[in-house]
Amino acid sequence: MLLDRYLPRIEFDSYEDFKENYKVNVPENFNFGFDIVDEWAKTEPDKMALVWCNDHNEEKKFTFTDISRLSNRAANYFKSLGIKKGTVVMLILRRRWEYWVCAVALHKIGAVLIPGTLQLTKKDIVYRGNAAQVSAIVCLPDEFVIEQVTAAQSEIPSLKTKIIVDKKIDGWEHFEDKIAEFPDTFERPTGEEANRWDDIMLVYFTSGTTGMPKMVQHNFAHPLGHIVTAKYWQQVQENKLHMSVSDSGWAKFGWGKIYGQWICGAVIFAYDMDKFVPLNLLKKITEYKVTTFCAPPTMFRFMLQEDVKSFDLSSIKTCCIAGEPLNPQVFNDWYKLTGLKLREGFGQSEGSVLIANFKWLEPSAGSTGKPAPLYDIKLVNDEGEECKPNEEGTIVINDVKGNPPVGLFTGYYHNSEMTEEVLLGKWYDTGDVAVMDENGYYWFMGRNDDVIKCSGYRIGPFEVESAILEHPAAVECAVTSAPDPIRGQVVKATIVLAKGYEPSDELTKEIQDHVKKVTAPYKYPRIVEYVDELPKTISGKIKRKEIRQKDNDVK
Repeated sequence: MLLDRYLPRIEFDSYEDFKENYKVNVPENFNFGFDIVDEWAKTEPDKMALVWCNDHNEEKKFTFTDISRLSNRAANYFKSLGIKKGTVVMLILRRRWEYWVCAVALHKIGAVLIPGTLQLTKKDIVYRGNAAQVSAIVCLPDEFVIEQVTAAQSEIPSLKTKIIVDKKIDGWEHFEDKIAEFPDTFERPTGEEANRWDDIMLVYFTSGTTGMPKMVQHNFAHPLGHIVTAKYWQQVQENKLHMSVSDSGWAKFGWGKIYGQWICGAVIFAYDMDKFVPLNLLKKITEYKVTTFCAPPTMFRFMLQEDVKSFDLSSIKTCCIAGEPLNPQVFNDWYKLTGLKLREGFGQSEGSVLIANFKWLEPSAGSTGKPAPLYDIKLVNDEGEECKPNEEGTIVINDVKGNPPVGLFTGYYHNSEMTEEVLLGKWYDTGDVAVMDENGYYWFMGRNDDVIKCSGYRIGPFEVESAILEHPAAVECAVTSAPDPIRGQVVKATIVLAKGYEPSDELTKEIQDHVKKVTAPYKYPRIVEYVDELPKTISGKIKRKEIRQKDNDVK
């Protein structure tokens, strides 16, 4: 076990003991590639690291020794391209097995890794390429991705190399062929080329409510922050399969598919699905006997539309959700069918898990849990005062003051002014709204910009969505504000109907009356729209902002 090298204590008697006494040691030159991947390969050469499969009957299994050697070849190849400590490389690889190899290789070199999603257009890639000074891009052979990167290259002066995995394409270097030309040993850099724990390792582009996407930077200590994510929230088990459903372009991949899990010695199960099909996901979980599982609530909602009872899910010991709040109806239905209580966790691209239903806590439907031990988390009101129990407030991380705790981002890449504004004050403001009850459990309300202000009331969309989803006609729902000449804003519900239901005025009134009965009557949706699907990111988050913008454009 490698954990005892970084944790003075591993086991705790209670959440209170965990919160008070959890500590993590950060070596001066910590490097995930050498100190975790290579160390597992050295101490347990046959230890399984990754099981990968896709929708085309392909399967690959990798030990830590395999990942170590392949990443060494890749590091030698990248180095031959002029990539070194501080060089920026973008990976657009979805869930391809090559992502793990490339990421570990770049970490070993000390390069800066930028994950990218398949949804990036030419404009997105040009902006990211120039903002971060990207030197190389490694892509999967997706027609859309290839077109966008090819079109963008001439507008990114820093971009020297385009690399493709799997298939060979003219004008692109072929990853598998190239790394085969290099040795499978790679010496740890020394001197000026060696990284320190506080050097920049990873940059996520994350969209705010205004302006262009921000570049959230994490240092080389960041993976150690995810020990809490993996061991104490997801409860991964050494040598057992863990599955988090996420594309590699998102921070949730770092949360659930590489860092904390490998530090804990778990095996990553990567299902590289072409698109989300609930039945296929249930089949894979059953076939491979996944032990711990994490996915967005949306995926659980759609799996619950299938015959879950017909699948043997007994291998699963812990189920977690993240990405969006967990509706009580989903929690209750999944528990009835599987006996598993979904453990919600909350966080952002800016950190590791911030609040969660940790192993000592009894999950409650709709509760996000309690704060992680790495962070001093508070709720503050509009006057900046700490909230009392059951008072709504903004989630902040207290006493950051230029010295972020392990796991939290260290600033915005190439933007010292924004970094100073956000991280050098009294606290880091997450921009998320919650309520803490008298027992210390947090209940998520929504983003500050998602909260609806109607006739003097503040209405959290999550509570209304949960009420609507208790009605059998609704399988998915997004609650947003819509402009209103009298009230300023009113509650709007955009609903995907379950099988067997059709839109009608009668159904709309039935849903509105249902909401009035299960929550405060003023929160009912005055506008109801039925759609075939909700706009979502590739990671499954509902794009409420897109719905709001559309409504504002047509007001």
